[in-house]
Amino acid sequence: MTTDIIMLDGATDADHRVADIGGGSIVAFTTPAPDKETENEDSVAAIPYGPAAVVLVVADGAGGLPAGRRASRTAIASLEASLHEAMNETMLLRTAILNGIDAANKAVLGLGTGSATTMTIVTVEGHIARTYQIGDSEAMIVGQRGRVRSQTMAHSPTGFAVEAGFLDQRAALHHEERHLVSNFIGTTEMRIDVGAETKLNARDTVLLASDGLTDNVHGDEIKEFIRKGPLPDAVKAMISLAQRRMNIETLHQPSKPDDLSVILFRKPFRRTAN
Repeated sequence: MTTDIIMLDGATDADHRVADIGGGSIVAFTTPAPDKETENEDSVAAIPYGPAAVVLVVADGAGGLPAGRRASRTAIASLEASLHEAMNETMLLRTAILNGIDAANKAVLGLGTGSATTMTIVTVEGHIARTYQIGDSEAMIVGQRGRVRSQTMAHSPTGFAVEAGFLDQRAALHHEERHLVSNFIGTTEMRIDVGAETKLNARDTVLLASDGLTDNVHGDEIKEFIRKGPLPDAVKAMISLAQRRMNIETLHQPSKPDDLSVILFRKPFRRTAN
């Protein structure tokens, strides 16, 4: 069981990691968009918080703004430093996360470049998970039978329309405003959506992903990939489908070339003695 932070590079090529952390198993993956000449702007990390808790993070540097990669890496580095200090003070994890996000926002603002990044976090403490959302990278918790037990809402016009019932998720993938994001780390208007506590059941799977996955693979497809079977197989299948769609545009399927990052986490299932 690792006690060190896991942070993927993936600047110019795919990077992945399989590890045991926070009382569970993790598969993390990141890769730049196909044929991209600039660096991958996504950053991915798993940060231990004591022996039985982990903070899972995906940050997607804002495309079209200066230094997107620097923004996402600065945000995660600042969050990690804040969590390390909080752990030494035995601070409650929820308080530590909120303080860490605030520190990350100030750090990216402090770059003075106008850069910004999304940040989606899932904390797992024992068997309790909670989401924290800024932007349109997404998180969900899926049961073995495919029931979505928790899911973040993308901070975007289409995300709000789906949440309000004005647009279904499949139509949202093809909407002309799908690329617009309304909330970022690195802005004075940054806001945090905090999810309710979710108790993880046996074989529940936690997913975090940048929009390189969720803009190319339907939610129902993602659920089927991750609800059962080995985590590395699920990541491989999702990435393969997303990359095929990025490379081949068809009338009825989404196709948005982009940097792509995924984290899957699952607690081990232990039988209890009768």
